[in-house]
Amino acid sequence: MQPITLSGSAASPRLVLTCEHASPAVPGEYAGLGLAPTQLSDHIGWDIGAAALAMELNRCLGAPAVMSGVSRLLVDCNRDLGDADLIPHRSHGVVIPGNAAIDAADRTDRLARFYDPYHAAVDTQLRRCPDALLLSLHSFTPELNGRDRPFDVGVLFDDFDELADAFARDIAGAGFVVRMNEPYSGLDGLIFSARSHGQRHGLRYLELEINNRLLRRDADVCAIAARLLEPITNLATLNGTSSAAGQLP
Repeated sequence: MQPITLSGSAASPRLVLTCEHASPAVPGEYAGLGLAPTQLSDHIGWDIGAAALAMELNRCLGAPAVMSGVSRLLVDCNRDLGDADLIPHRSHGVVIPGNAAIDAADRTDRLARFYDPYHAAVDTQLRRCPDALLLSLHSFTPELNGRDRPFDVGVLFDDFDELADAFARDIAGAGFVVRMNEPYSGLDGLIFSARSHGQRHGLRYLELEINNRLLRRDADVCAIAARLLEPITNLATLNGTSSAAGQLP
């Protein structure tokens, strides 16, 4: 259950896609972390539709993509090593029995088998695409803890404000209801993977959150990808324009 890298078709890609919550898979030796298969396949186990969207955008745009191979409940590739939710004991009110008594050896093993290979794969791809923009793909639930999230897309950022604004305007122009730094805020450190890889490689980066009600069927994924093609293409083009966003470090 190693990370999956989808190669790009462009000679010098201007865009690299990542998907940190691409899979609900849990290796057999972890006994499903004590959860029912229906729980693992729900939003607590992965970002529904995000991997399918990454694959469709890879097919349509030729942009390389790196996707995680295991459930975020096993280890969350979008969390810092010091984050309490790196290996969560509870998610959206659901207790994770298989994480309740994790010891140092198990933690180290999970990082070595699943977390480190994912981030190494992203680094490898970014070294091959030194001028690319990094776009991390995620999905979110329409409702959380009794609160509706009445929008389609969130653009998350903690830097490159003008680039994020231009991207959001293009997405809105494609007929989506868009919010900035919702349902989570990049300013709260919640775009760990995009930020850490972007800063390490001196690249611009953003995270895109899609309401998973739009990604529940294959046909829906294809339709959403088609509507996002122009905004994402424009984003990659803007990435190469020095006036489009703040200067790189």
